[in-house]
Amino acid sequence: MRISPCKRGHGYRQAFHGGVTEGLVWIVGALSVQSAAVPVVSSLSPASGTIGAEVTITGSGFAGATGVTFNGAAGVFTVVSASKLTAAVPAGASTGPVAVPGPGGTSSATKTFTVTPGIALSVASGPPTTIVTVTGAGFGADEAVDIYFGTADEALASISGAGNVVPGIAVQVPATAAPGTAYLTAVGRHSGLSAQAPFLVSTSWAQYRYSCKREGVDPYENVLSASTVAGIDVVWSFTTGAYVDSSPAAADGVVYVGSQDENVYALNAATGAKIWSFRAGGNIGGSSPAVADGMVYLGSFDRNVYALSAATGAKVWSFPTGGGVWSSPAVADGMVYVGSFDRNVYALNAATGAKIWSFPTGGGVVPSAAVADGMVYVGSDDRNVYALNAATGAKIWSFPTGDLVWSSPAVAGGVVYVGSFDRNVYALNAATGAKIWSSTTGAPIESSPAVAGGVVYVGSDDGKVYAFSADGGAQLWSFTTGGRVQSSPAVADGVVHVGSEDNNMYAFGLVGGIG
Repeated sequence: MRISPCKRGHGYRQAFHGGVTEGLVWIVGALSVQSAAVPVVSSLSPASGTIGAEVTITGSGFAGATGVTFNGAAGVFTVVSASKLTAAVPAGASTGPVAVPGPGGTSSATKTFTVTPGIALSVASGPPTTIVTVTGAGFGADEAVDIYFGTADEALASISGAGNVVPGIAVQVPATAAPGTAYLTAVGRHSGLSAQAPFLVSTSWAQYRYSCKREGVDPYENVLSASTVAGIDVVWSFTTGAYVDSSPAAADGVVYVGSQDENVYALNAATGAKIWSFRAGGNIGGSSPAVADGMVYLGSFDRNVYALSAATGAKVWSFPTGGGVWSSPAVADGMVYVGSFDRNVYALNAATGAKIWSFPTGGGVVPSAAVADGMVYVGSDDRNVYALNAATGAKIWSFPTGDLVWSSPAVAGGVVYVGSFDRNVYALNAATGAKIWSSTTGAPIESSPAVAGGVVYVGSDDGKVYAFSADGGAQLWSFTTGGRVQSSPAVADGVVHVGSEDNNMYAFGLVGGIG
């Protein structure tokens, strides 16, 4: 039986009593529409605040909420229950109603939310010269706002009629900004309203030789210079249970270092207080930690490569090799590259530790790999330097030296610089492996070169520190210490830093070599 449109009431009764299918479809549809309740906003807590502030919204019908807007600007929200949700005031917010849309419609608060002056930063930390985009809200309509980094006026922002920074202003952290917490401040020229946000200036040395290119140069150092380095003094010391051959890594206010007592330590960079330690199954010799994306990577003589939580020291994963690991991991593009005494170079997934590839050499792989432009460069006890495809491990070229290669290559300007036990420093074409030049020292070279300003700095077991021209290999100067120089030079703000087995630390100017 069909139901006439003009007799829906009668048809409904017939459907209910007689089981007519079409009427059943109609009633189910009606009930479905009624179940999509419109969210109801009853109150806001607090009723005012700056961008980024968390607001608790109470009411009803929130189970199916699809968003929260502050005067039209969408904020990140969380549904706590059908009667409660929380939302963060977004950067584009302005004073006005708070709305909660849902399947059945949209409801606004009976009272407006007042946006007070505030700014948000695109990044909250970074080294000097970092570009930070500043957005803000709660200022006077159509006024100009000065943006300060510390006390320096860095930019002038335009403000919309709603009082927002439009569309956001880019500010560069000054090259002279000292490490530590600084503040960006926005001040309205007409209203006088102001807001601040903290920015952590960090000059991390997050892996061996500073970066995966292994150049040994910190481009952001601005505290220790040629004029201040003479004032270096001991601030703190931390005692481990054995020798420390591992070079420290420093990131986000924490120093990470391994020891032959089988532990890796995380220490407060300001005080030296131990934050955590992790015990491996063997001594941690020359493997220096690499810190990236909240993880610490290093090798051990227990034949494993480890990934630890940088915050807690908890083991995230370990990867077994067939020999001790003296090599320091290089971390680049989600991969960990490391050598082992089992004669292999490994590429591991940084997140999981899964092996992506391995490449066999003819001897133990003691030095650390350098990674640049899709290539991995590494030396071996088989007396060769290798260039491998970073994605596949395929050999691109190899270069024979006259002895063991324990020096870690440094890559700069399309050239690979590396030392050998044959007493030579080599400059090789990074693409082809062709020798550009070689220069001789008086003993085996275990030190890894640093390359800065057209000069190659390296130590030798003859007790000297050398400076060679990066272009042609001419010796520019040498300085004699009282012991072997197996330490690798580090360059920062016009100063070359290097240690010697005579128990001294030396600092040299980039020109002249006067310690």
